[in-house]
Amino acid sequence: MILSVRDLSVSFATDGGVVRAVERVSFELDTGEILAVVGESGSGKSVTAQTILGLTRAPNATITGAVEFDGRDLTQLDDEQLRDVRGKRIAMIFQDPMTSLNPVYRVGDQIVEMIRAHRKVGKREAQEQAVELLRSVGIPNPERRVRDYPHEFSGGMRQRVMIAMALALDPDVLIADEPTTALDVTVQAQILRLLDTLNRERGLAVVLITHDLGVVAEIADRVAVMYAGQIVEDATLENLFYDPQHPYTWGLLGSLARLDQPRPVRLAQIAGAPPSLLNPPTGCRFAARCPHAFDTCAEPPPLVDGNRCWLDPADKRRLRDVDGHIGLRKAAS
Repeated sequence: MILSVRDLSVSFATDGGVVRAVERVSFELDTGEILAVVGESGSGKSVTAQTILGLTRAPNATITGAVEFDGRDLTQLDDEQLRDVRGKRIAMIFQDPMTSLNPVYRVGDQIVEMIRAHRKVGKREAQEQAVELLRSVGIPNPERRVRDYPHEFSGGMRQRVMIAMALALDPDVLIADEPTTALDVTVQAQILRLLDTLNRERGLAVVLITHDLGVVAEIADRVAVMYAGQIVEDATLENLFYDPQHPYTWGLLGSLARLDQPRPVRLAQIAGAPPSLLNPPTGCRFAARCPHAFDTCAEPPPLVDGNRCWLDPADKRRLRDVDGHIGLRKAAS
């Protein structure tokens, strides 16, 4: 185990009240493992990832719990100590490649700055490393492209540059926050193959944040499903797709277009909207949208065996079949 997040909670004081963005989130990451964190927008995925690197620290933020990495709790480190972790040991690819690069500096200069901020190397050596990094992520003619500006790159190429910057210091953990959201399907596949290759060749542990279950199916080893600031299901990739345990996961899977079934008149969707995190429900946070909610759901369910749901395990398969949302298990059998 290289990274352990235990009972992490993050809240922000605002003019409208306290936003409970993340509540008691726990997960572990092993060396060489790809963990996908999945959920709708506003579920707390990005806040969780940014808190690992101390990027949510602010006067209005309250952070509890622990993030253990290399024998240290990152939540207890000061900014200077975190500088030795950010980039060097844990790197992050941010959500939008179109705005993550400074438009007035050459791409190579931005990579060189990243390298020299953490390592005592000369400018020439850092420039040579920048060229090799661009080559390693599949950018053609890197000797020339290293002198180009961000606007001279396509969206997919900018994302490759961001991956190159994240890998510049050979980190142990890579956090990829929606790395394919702004890209077309063909380029998405290229980026996913690149991340998969880096994971296998370097033993890189990856936390992949996404709302796209198609992306998850391509690359992940394990999946944590988040809803309204909580993890509601934590399972292996196979179990999540073939034997999901939480009704919210059923809804996410049911909303996928299926090529092995008749074309529906309209894609299935989860009714309603996520609750406000200014005033979240005291019981199950998914209860208001769940077709199987019952009286006990008024109490907050614990996360037991990777599942946060009061439904009896013996009833879940029957209910999934009644819903008609989960055909993956039947198609595979």
